[in-house]
Amino acid sequence: MKSAYKYPDGSEYNGEWSDNGQREGYGHMKFPDGAQYYGKFVNGLCEGLGVMVFSDNSRFEGEFQQGKFSGLGAFFRCDGMKFEGEFQDGKIRGQGIVTFPDGTHGIPRNEGQFDGNKMVRREKCLATIQKARQVANHAKSQSQ
Repeated sequence: MKSAYKYPDGSEYNGEWSDNGQREGYGHMKFPDGAQYYGKFVNGLCEGLGVMVFSDNSRFEGEFQQGKFSGLGAFFRCDGMKFEGEFQDGKIRGQGIVTFPDGTHGIPRNEGQFDGNKMVRREKCLATIQKARQVANHAKSQSQ
């Protein structure tokens, strides 16, 4: 079943629902702060491929688990900086690469193992970066 619902807090959901009234399947959620999510829902939470656009126009394209960035994807900050790689529990965690607004990766290159906003080890991780780009592109194409 597909329909729209406006929540008391101002959130709006337009998409598929389960028989027991949970957001389930593909949908679009608008949050009171202006953020929007386009993608899959499971048991009412963002799950699988999706795109989250924040009120400042920063965005995440990729995999979600239990409502948080988790898996592979790309985070684009509103200032043009981006991180492509692995995420866990809503945070940058794992292999990836930082690209600055001018298109460079820094000197030395900001590629390797990250935990939060810090690089903990420089290493080549081209396979992870390529997979993250593919997942982000797939999430973006599904959300349009």
